[in-house]
Amino acid sequence: MSTPQTLVQAALNRLSARLGSGLVDAAAGLAVLAQDAPERFRQEWDLFREEVELEAQRLERGEAAGTGSDAPASDPVPADPQHQIDQLRAQVARVARRLEEQP
Repeated sequence: MSTPQTLVQAALNRLSARLGSGLVDAAAGLAVLAQDAPERFRQEWDLFREEVELEAQRLERGEAAGTGSDAPASDPVPADPQHQIDQLRAQVARVARRLEEQP
């Protein structure tokens, strides 16, 4: 049995012979998307898992997600805005690093 990549190439060759370059370009684009889909899904899944872990850590520390009803009622003074900004910058840097590390 042929490998999936060989089958995709064979299909593109036959489409090229039958339909012309316009449709072949569209088919080639779809083939590239289909080949990249598993890797893209993995990247998005990894990023989602990291976000969930960060959110769980934040909840364990007792930080409020916003001004909604989930904010602790016993916290009379809101968190330092500069501290929140620093945390957000650190989180953005971590996410950016992970994206750069991925091929």
